[in-house]
Amino acid sequence: MKRRNFLRNSSLAGIAITATRYNKVDNNIISDHIDTNDFELNEVTIDTLQQKMQSGALTAVDIAKKYLQRIKAIDKSGLYLNAVIEINPDALSIAGAMDAERKQGKVRSALHGIPVLIKDNISTADKMMTTAGASALAGNIMKQDAFIIQQLRNAGAVLLGKTNLSEWANFRSIRSTSGWSSRGGQTKCPYILDRNPSGSSAGSGAATAANLCAISIGTETDGSIVSPSAVNGLVGIKPTVGLWSRSRIIPISATQDTAGPMARTVKDAAILLGACTGVDADDAVTNESSGKFQKDYTQFLNADGLNGKRIGIEKSHLKGHEGIVALYNAAIQKMKDNGAEIIEVDLLKNIHDIKNVGDAEFTVLLYEFKDGVNKYLASANSSMKTLADVIEFNKQHEDKAMPYFKQEILIQANDKGDLNSKEYTDALATTLSSRQIITDMMKQNNLDALCGVTNGLACCIDLVNGDYDTGFSFSTPAAISGFPHITVPMGFVHDLPIGISFFATAYTEPQLLIIAYAYEQATKVRKAPAFKKDLLM
Repeated sequence: MKRRNFLRNSSLAGIAITATRYNKVDNNIISDHIDTNDFELNEVTIDTLQQKMQSGALTAVDIAKKYLQRIKAIDKSGLYLNAVIEINPDALSIAGAMDAERKQGKVRSALHGIPVLIKDNISTADKMMTTAGASALAGNIMKQDAFIIQQLRNAGAVLLGKTNLSEWANFRSIRSTSGWSSRGGQTKCPYILDRNPSGSSAGSGAATAANLCAISIGTETDGSIVSPSAVNGLVGIKPTVGLWSRSRIIPISATQDTAGPMARTVKDAAILLGACTGVDADDAVTNESSGKFQKDYTQFLNADGLNGKRIGIEKSHLKGHEGIVALYNAAIQKMKDNGAEIIEVDLLKNIHDIKNVGDAEFTVLLYEFKDGVNKYLASANSSMKTLADVIEFNKQHEDKAMPYFKQEILIQANDKGDLNSKEYTDALATTLSSRQIITDMMKQNNLDALCGVTNGLACCIDLVNGDYDTGFSFSTPAAISGFPHITVPMGFVHDLPIGISFFATAYTEPQLLIIAYAYEQATKVRKAPAFKKDLLM
């Protein structure tokens, strides 16, 4: 969970996510540039994988094996990306079952036989643990899949494994390091290995960028899908809160949480987006999606989709780091060249002008985290049954659980009351007032989408001081309003990816995909990571 905005605007200072150990890189493996094109499935799309399976060139088992070999070679040894926290021991048997169905003429969906990695806060009813990266939850084998995992299985996807994350989705300490967890260690950015892959879906971002899987799933409360997607040169979609179920996902916020796709192309992200939609009896918010969700979002992908669109660009992002601003200006010009009308807006100023909005968001998350985690743990297969149990475990195992930063946020959350507290209801009303501001801005300017730089350049991994702000951020407005947000690769500065964001009001995923796909097709700037040791190599 990216906490820059509400921590920066509150009385707290700092941000972050972390892990127990920083895996040492074998310097004999690293060169100035490592060519990834020798991997047969490098930058492959879902469509290409389906073609290979349909033609018989590869089976689902072949594909799964190739990704597992790739994980072994550069994630668990060699470069030690450390993006994957656990391999699914049933992965090859699932792939084999999908191959058998294909031989019988049954293909469930575009995801049939496609390997997917999922974030380790999403429950699976199999042999894998669900821990949110916390050593306190080691051994937690859930008895029931998250709803979105049921949907994935129904679609024929192969659950390859789980990805590392910022522990507790980066909601543990005010001085954490993104991509670190006490169970999983430190994940690295595959573009430049001493850079942070951003959190909290750091493992999903790094793994997908490094071609350890076809596609992945992350989760977001504020920035945790779009930020690691942008930093790792990916397309990331934070859906409208309610489009995807949150049941049996270790929570932070009932009003802001959602899982979402992370992929190398807009089409692949759109395929995954549709596969996991649906009304879930265990998540009442999904009732709002009834009649609004799609099972196939690829129908909205139109290369000419920018033509005639009115896009509000964030004015404040026209200043800042010269490399990023140059990319942003070039992106704006590209949109104009493809028929879009550009209108400058001061969205972030309007959001920040909401009195105490940063404090209010943080307050909401503290209350909802305590309530949600206590409910999750009550039915989990873990000795930890309350947030208080987790706090005590961390104290008793400080050398492993808290070697670099502590648990100030867990303690603050545990000290809060229930959701009937006036402090909570007042704070929630403050954050939700953003919905009207965004809606009014879009209506007054007749906008199809709002646009800005997703976030700044990847910071360096710093387990001593934690994360630091590199400027630019566009996640909070969509996060606190519950609105959908898509990031697409915009270019590179010093070989580090930068993303461009598009968002709009609730359940506007189709129009956002039209815009995002047209922008992607007009630019096509994504490139595979070079796995550089540092910026100077």
